Amino acid sequence: MKVYDKVLQTAQTIREHAPCNPLIGFVLGSGLGAFAESLENTRTVPYEVLDHIPKSTVPGHAGRFVTGSVGDVEVAVLSGRAHFYEGVELAELTIGVRALVALGCQAIVVTNAAGGIHTEYQPGDLMVIVDHLNLHWQNPLRGPHDERMGIRFMDMSLAYDRRLRRFLHKASRKQNLHLHDGVYACVPGPSYETPAEIRMLRTLGADAVGMSTVYEVIAARHAGARTLGLSLISNQAAGITDAKLSHEEVTETAQSVEAATVQLLNDFIPLAAKELRNG
Repeated sequence: MKVYDKVLQTAQTIREHAPCNPLIGFVLGSGLGAFAESLENTRTVPYEVLDHIPKSTVPGHAGRFVTGSVGDVEVAVLSGRAHFYEGVELAELTIGVRALVALGCQAIVVTNAAGGIHTEYQPGDLMVIVDHLNLHWQNPLRGPHDERMGIRFMDMSLAYDRRLRRFLHKASRKQNLHLHDGVYACVPGPSYETPAEIRMLRTLGADAVGMSTVYEVIAARHAGARTLGLSLISNQAAGITDAKLSHEEVTETAQSVEAATVQLLNDFIPLAAKELRNG
């Protein structure tokens, strides 16, 4: 079965189990599932019901589709994601985000937990992604071209929507929350980077590093959605301190700022919705 057909089948299965008409879609990274819990009028579909969405084996990724509302804005959430290092091909990893667009989402917000490369970043900080480095050296659009999914050669000059970024900053000021603007580097994982690799990434212009997001943004843009990226700085990257890196630290940091992150996203949604509804 082609990826396009898997996307349509996934969207149809979601509609059968949780009828919805979402305006904004979210992909939640490690430890950030509290946002899905904050929604009103929720309906949930476990990934086990969705044959074509890969299931994550990583703690902190719930593995379920959730639809609900913030005020009068209906949203859809992929709570948890699988990763390339779990043995899944990139095109398969983007079926979920493409299904969000097929359900009607005009904008996709992709979140992640990332290591801070910029020396001023501290665990618990939030970074708005302004651009990315795809250090997979692979692309989810690789393979035979299916024109039903999007154009062959896609412009990525403005992958991260400027106006959506502006709304996120506006929402942050409501709670006096400082947001960094930075470049996100995506690496395959699952091992963390060496200090030498972090020095290389800093030289290349990266401010944070993680193992997700980039391929989802490429697919969402390819499907025609506007995209926004938000990184939780869960730890300082290798070599900045002598601390040993662990996934437990990622989860603990996410939990420490989950209330502020959830409020930020909830304040962002009505601002973005007004923009999207006005075309």
